[in-house]
Amino acid sequence: MPEHVETWWARRQWSKGARVPYPVGSYREFWETYPVLVNQYHPDLNFGIVLSQVPPAADVWLLWQCDMGHVFVATPTEQRLRPGRSRRRSIWCPECTGLAGAGRPSKPKATLCARSIAEEYVVGEAFHSECAPRPASAAEDLLRQKLLARLPLTESNAVRVPRPFFTHLEVWPDIVLPDLCVAIEYDTTGRDGLEHVGKRELVDIRKDRLLRAAKWEVVRVRTGKLKPIGPYDVSGGTSGRTVDRVLDRLREIRGDLIVNAWLA
Repeated sequence: MPEHVETWWARRQWSKGARVPYPVGSYREFWETYPVLVNQYHPDLNFGIVLSQVPPAADVWLLWQCDMGHVFVATPTEQRLRPGRSRRRSIWCPECTGLAGAGRPSKPKATLCARSIAEEYVVGEAFHSECAPRPASAAEDLLRQKLLARLPLTESNAVRVPRPFFTHLEVWPDIVLPDLCVAIEYDTTGRDGLEHVGKRELVDIRKDRLLRAAKWEVVRVRTGKLKPIGPYDVSGGTSGRTVDRVLDRLREIRGDLIVNAWLA
């Protein structure tokens, strides 16, 4: 059962035998990946405790205030898991979310997309899908061009997976390398700090599991403060050094001889 922040802090002082059980900055590196939550948290509402002193999994009630001025109570875990599929900043405030959804009819249960041709392919096969979205950013497209200049492989935009991913039996990696059976993703937190964090990160993990179930591997280029979520993820942007790190990961996955044979 979550505790009030003052009670929680006093108990941690006693159990650790220290006036400050978690020094300022202890968890800064973790919370920096959630800029919206950093803006919503105010020490003056929480017994003077700053967010970087709060463990991400702490079972404690904290007070938060959204951009609209709504003050609400939530645990760190509840806040981190709130975004879901929405790209609205207000999704991190339950009151804003409730107001946005008021009066909307409930959505019917999702069915598989009628436009998808994924069922024509076997699990693990790459193909071109009309359902795939366009590149999300110019940086993502630049990384694609730099990689394909080094690895001139046949490029598709979708992979058939064994189980539905929302309404499709296909997933759309940012970069698909069919000859190596490797998907490359380019992850940023986006302009509003909502991309690839919280529930959206859980969606990324689910997507990666489906690809691995189809005998593929995933390399994620994680930018900014985003931490790796897979064994082959790299930190970086679109520089040549990042491309070199991705190639090194490909060699780890498929072996030097295979990858080097494809290098341009």
